[in-house]
Amino acid sequence: MTLSVRSQASPTIHEFDLIRALKKRYGTTSARIVRGIGDDAAVIASGRNRYLLTTDLLAEGIHFDRRTAAFTDIGFRAATANLSDIAAMGGTPEYLLVALAIPRDAIGRQVRQLYDGMMAACRPHRVNLIGGDTSASRSGWFVNLMLVGSAAGGRLLFRSGAKEGDDLYVTGTLGDSRAGLQLLQRRRGMAPAPSLQAAHRRFLTQRHLRPTARIREGRWLSKARWATSAIDLSDGLSGDLRHLCAESEVGAIIELAALPVSSACRRYAVSVKKDPTALALSGGEDYELLFTVSARHRARFERASMQQHFRMTKVGRMTAAKEGLRMTLPDGRQRPLPCSSYEHFRSRSST
Repeated sequence: MTLSVRSQASPTIHEFDLIRALKKRYGTTSARIVRGIGDDAAVIASGRNRYLLTTDLLAEGIHFDRRTAAFTDIGFRAATANLSDIAAMGGTPEYLLVALAIPRDAIGRQVRQLYDGMMAACRPHRVNLIGGDTSASRSGWFVNLMLVGSAAGGRLLFRSGAKEGDDLYVTGTLGDSRAGLQLLQRRRGMAPAPSLQAAHRRFLTQRHLRPTARIREGRWLSKARWATSAIDLSDGLSGDLRHLCAESEVGAIIELAALPVSSACRRYAVSVKKDPTALALSGGEDYELLFTVSARHRARFERASMQQHFRMTKVGRMTAAKEGLRMTLPDGRQRPLPCSSYEHFRSRSST
């Protein structure tokens, strides 16, 4: 395994380099292991069925801050992160396992609220809690969820199916969760509060605290065989697009003017003198789906998605790998697409 090292005394781990190194050294596929390291979920075959397994670890101070989120919201967001992985694969979530590391000063009500939030996210999808583990913690809360899903007949979406010329789409709107988090931080006195209508404030904070996993959209894209590839937006568009392009061995060009940004997010950006497209590119935890569709199906696909009452916006197209990742500015100029999404282990000075 190779890790990036800056000096003998200060080794620096880069999250995505680490994942690639683990995949190269330990990753495997077989008749039973359809997909291992490198996608939104692992896929295990059993007869005609495909079982999907995904897990997420949330650490206090990294993934959540108890000053800006109640325990029910922390639980809800933890479950949604896993549900969204299943959505990106086009699967159906079924079973949940939860492992908790609990600080010594915790009380029972906090644990119950955490589970209440998880099940509030899972219950609409008929997901059953079937087990897990608990441990004491000396340094804050740790919440680890494992979600098991399924897909019949092998109808699954992967990150590796995009082709040069495919159209690039995204569900919903982008940047809302980042804006909502910043509003919560400002409300807690971490920064001056902006002038914003109460309705916009509520919309953005709810988009952060109670995000939507696009299960229905993912299943439709898979079942109708519209999408050639897909990934969920957990780290941010500019970063997650890179993962999709790397697995599919293609490049991409994004139209900044086409990015779907809610009116609430635009108003927030204006109030704090920020560019709303920057929030859309870098804002993680929107849990929307980023996916590709063959350009020859564009008209039929867009009609069909409207009939389903889905909000799906074309934001770019896939190009040859040698062209890299680019963006088209509103004035028509093209620039390289910067990677401004969240990455674990990145130093503050490099963000």
